[in-house]
Amino acid sequence: MKSQCRDKLNVVVIGSGMYVCGRGTESYGTIIPALFEWKKKTGKLGELYVAGRSVEGIKDAKIKIGQIQGDMGTGGFVRYYPEGKDDPDCFKKAIRAIPHPACAIVAVPDNLHKKVAACAIKNGLHTLVVKPLVPTVKETLELIGLQKRKKVHCAVEFHKRHDHANLKMKDAIERGDIGDILYFIVEFSQRKSIPTKVFRKWVKSTNIFQYLGIHYLDIIYFLTKAVPVRVMATGQKRWLRAQGVDTYDSIEAVIEWRGRRGNRFVSHILTNWVDPEKTSAMSDQRIKVIGTKGRFESDQKYRGIKIVTDVSGLEEPNPYFCGSYGPKGEVSYKGYGIDSIHQFLNDVVQVEGGIATLGELEDNRATFTQSVIPAYILEAVNRSLGQKNRWVEIKI
Repeated sequence: MKSQCRDKLNVVVIGSGMYVCGRGTESYGTIIPALFEWKKKTGKLGELYVAGRSVEGIKDAKIKIGQIQGDMGTGGFVRYYPEGKDDPDCFKKAIRAIPHPACAIVAVPDNLHKKVAACAIKNGLHTLVVKPLVPTVKETLELIGLQKRKKVHCAVEFHKRHDHANLKMKDAIERGDIGDILYFIVEFSQRKSIPTKVFRKWVKSTNIFQYLGIHYLDIIYFLTKAVPVRVMATGQKRWLRAQGVDTYDSIEAVIEWRGRRGNRFVSHILTNWVDPEKTSAMSDQRIKVIGTKGRFESDQKYRGIKIVTDVSGLEEPNPYFCGSYGPKGEVSYKGYGIDSIHQFLNDVVQVEGGIATLGELEDNRATFTQSVIPAYILEAVNRSLGQKNRWVEIKI
């Protein structure tokens, strides 16, 4: 008979920015609300550590997290790093200090993912990393090797796998309603404030395709289990360069895929982060798939809600990603962004309790192993951009 995990799960969150707690924005982010919501639902959350880079950043995060606790009516002590002075490596102290059973949630700039995730895994922590895992196949395989040696559960926070619209698309494809896939078209963009304000300090270490396009690379792989054959990419550096930010305004990639039955199809993924600040939502996104028997179109920006006020003008929020509900002191958070983090936490509890095995999670979770295919494409996109937009063959 399988045992149950009786101990509470301790969590270290590495990163203290927008996605963690909404720092620098008017929102409260996703990770901290998800953790406190999980605590309310399951009672399984033990000690919570939050590690940033600077004392000032952690000071701002403390305020945000205190406000979240007040709204949700969730108490509990949170331990913060660094203490006393700035320390970009303070996450190592937090990882070593947190008692087991424990897991890490990594939400730091892309270029730090490998270093931070490797440290967590080496210390025996189950690890969830925000997308992209890492930008190269070599780094991905190194992390997978480390994970297997340490025998911990490791996943990427690809929350779009939990969006009901994408799950409906998956069902339609698997039932054969679309027929043989001919092509996908994806458009995904965000406001100018993301590269110029929110991520300005580290934006040169990434690009818009790596930051946004990765979501739909994973979704197409998730929907079809196809493998990439070749890639061609183009990019433009205009507006951001004029603002002193040397990164692409937009990147467009054409990817040829080979399906499980050998049939080939193409995806066109168009990304930018120079949308006007007055656009009605932070993200403008849509995906469509066309096949020999039909099509499936999903507007993932417009979810049917419009709000117009004197203060904010027109807003078209997505309540299905991460929304707060209820009066102050009793707020709950719901949405597929919350579900994604809860799934990881629940999986860790099951692994710790002997209810689930790491092997059982490989096929139906966004594990590190499932990031190998997206990593091949990210590498090819970057090579194509550096080779005057030539086609780059992928051999897997």
